Amino acid sequence: MIKDLFKKNKYITVSSKTLDEIEKFSKNREQKPNIPSGTWVKCDGCGKILYKQDIESNIKVCTYCNHHFRLSCRERLDITIDKDTFIEYDASMKSTNPIEFKGYEEKINENMSKNLINEAVVTGEGEINGIKVVVGIMDSRFMMGSMGSVVGEKITRAIERAIEKRLPLILFTASGGARMQEGIFSLMQMAKISGALGKLDEKGLLYITVLTDPTTGGVTASFAMLGDIILSEPGAIIGFAGRRVIEKTINEQLPDNFQKAEFLLEKGFIDKIVQRKELKDSLFSILFLHNKER
Repeated sequence: MIKDLFKKNKYITVSSKTLDEIEKFSKNREQKPNIPSGTWVKCDGCGKILYKQDIESNIKVCTYCNHHFRLSCRERLDITIDKDTFIEYDASMKSTNPIEFKGYEEKINENMSKNLINEAVVTGEGEINGIKVVVGIMDSRFMMGSMGSVVGEKITRAIERAIEKRLPLILFTASGGARMQEGIFSLMQMAKISGALGKLDEKGLLYITVLTDPTTGGVTASFAMLGDIILSEPGAIIGFAGRRVIEKTINEQLPDNFQKAEFLLEKGFIDKIVQRKELKDSLFSILFLHNKER
């Protein structure tokens, strides 16, 4: 106790380093590279940490394991449709809240601001190596590509325009299924789109679907699997009910590749798996073979 009263308190520490050493240390700290956030991404396929710019220059395909990262609808348009040929349909169409689901309007507005699109699908017409097509591209970033009444209406109108202009139709699917916030209005879109596709078929027009990751629920149960030719990207998850739901229902362990594009190809549900870098040329080949005006 008495010793503590006479103990000297240490208020500062004087560095033994010279001013030159301190200045050199400060300069080294200033020269240390500042790596911005978002520069690196982790591959969901192989788990490697990848330089984001390298992935984007390879059209978002992992150079190690060939994992296909998800694309936005605009990115998909850029690699599929000829430059300056795309004319968008119904760009201003937006969802309402038909069953007054709490918080739905806020969620829609949030997704619109974040993704700079008004809904989970973009439709329009353009050219693939000079061949005119009507195209619809779903975007999984917008409420997981869920199918509400606007998604169904935009796709149906695109089909009707394909019939009117006698053009082939290509739909790129990416969806978690029907949008629960719209209840029965969402489920009705399955029948509406399928009915329009029936009219397209009656006119003898070509319909191609390209299944991308993920394609599930009501989209799989309707227009995704109705294509005259069904293509898919490698590794895409394609199914109706979730894997765990099925396992619990049948009380069995499913194969590791269950609901993957490769599994569906083996079982005859799809026609071909196409690498992303080859997809435009594959679509052109199919369109060329079916082009009645050539």
